Amino acid sequence: MRNITFLLLYSLLATSTPVSALQFAGVDIPDTVTLADSGPSLVLNGAGIRKKFFMDIYIGALYLPDKTADTAAILADTGPASVLMHFLYKEVSREKITAGWNDGLAANHTAEEMAALQPQLDAFNALFDTAHEGDVVRIDHLPGIGTQVLYNGTLRGTVPGDNFYRSLLKIWLGAHPVSKALKQGMLGNH
Repeated sequence: MRNITFLLLYSLLATSTPVSALQFAGVDIPDTVTLADSGPSLVLNGAGIRKKFFMDIYIGALYLPDKTADTAAILADTGPASVLMHFLYKEVSREKITAGWNDGLAANHTAEEMAALQPQLDAFNALFDTAHEGDVVRIDHLPGIGTQVLYNGTLRGTVPGDNFYRSLLKIWLGAHPVSKALKQGMLGNH
């Protein structure tokens, strides 16, 4: 009788426990995000941890209308998308964040492409402050509007134009990503 009671209790607990899509370093990554106030809902494509010198810096998660591991298709798509960055490290200065954007873009673009992107990159960099452990930065692409940056749910600003976002995605998904492991995670290959 005790075995039956134990099995019934175990089945009840096993079926009533919610399961998150992914969890990294004790942080639950949402299954979906909704852009703007009532914009499109996107699904989690994949996620991973950005490490530097053996330290966990942030969790990076990619959201798309539909899951895909096809890098070329993601970079060519002009639809809505979102990258969520959940900071794990105690403090990442604004200077280090913006240097990361500059270096990541330069590694995946020619000098001519970088020159064309520079005005948008300057506007983008101006939207960032020092990030602290637990801060969540979301970088959304809204077609026809541009690239929006949200800090802990508060809109910091928008970089107009549709081309900048896909260039920005190359930091994580380009030929020379900031981290090969993070790229594979964001593509859902974890």
